[in-house]
Amino acid sequence: MPHELLTVGRFARLCRLSVKQLRHYDDMGLLAPIRVDAGSGYRYYAPEQVRDALTIALLREMDLPLAVIARALTAGPARRARILREERDRLAERISRGQARLEMLERLAEGGLPGYEVTLGREPERRLAVVRAVCTPADLGSRVEECAGRLLPVLGRTGIAWEPPLWGLYPLDLEEPMEIAVGAQALQGEGTPGLDFEVLPGGRVAETTHIGPYTQLPLAYHALFAAVHEHGLRPQASVREAYLVGPAEAPQDELMTRLIIPVQENTAWSRS
Repeated sequence: MPHELLTVGRFARLCRLSVKQLRHYDDMGLLAPIRVDAGSGYRYYAPEQVRDALTIALLREMDLPLAVIARALTAGPARRARILREERDRLAERISRGQARLEMLERLAEGGLPGYEVTLGREPERRLAVVRAVCTPADLGSRVEECAGRLLPVLGRTGIAWEPPLWGLYPLDLEEPMEIAVGAQALQGEGTPGLDFEVLPGGRVAETTHIGPYTQLPLAYHALFAAVHEHGLRPQASVREAYLVGPAEAPQDELMTRLIIPVQENTAWSRS
């Protein structure tokens, strides 16, 4: 055996890893031993593999998936930087969602479930010019911003007359993937490139108003859906959000959002 090769135990100690971790990295195709003795099955590593082993351990400590680490190790410098920056952005998004949950928990701890006034009424038919996107619940906020960023320039460039506020349209169930839309009430503009048109039927709705950051909208939805079911009503798609006061007009704590759910009588419950 060449003297520069290291036994798996010595290599593990040098890299501050366990033998079990090294075996797992080998099984995953991340870091194979430089030599495996055919008779004994002993594994040997080269000193120049230490850097890769330490890099794997460092990235795993940051909770990067092994598949991502494998791509990063085999990539050139430019592509590796792109891979790591993509993971950085995903981590930042997770931290942002975690911070939002912390703030909601703090609000609940301080005052319990906030009181929302839920009213039943009727909503008129609306014709919206919309842009659509497909997203997951995790990237919902960023995709809504992106849709608004696509919608407003088209409306301005084409001179389509529209009435504030902007509207968001969402499915009842936040699934993966799901289609969302952001729109504005417009009377004309059919056939405009980059826009779809959707008619929201009028009818009976349940609604409430949320004042505060969008990250705390789940608190308002909790109250709204609870009231819908307590009244024996059946929610219908699409769930609608009207952004009465948006981020360009006020700080986060003063944002105002109207939440609307079309409803029908639940005949099965009504008979019970």
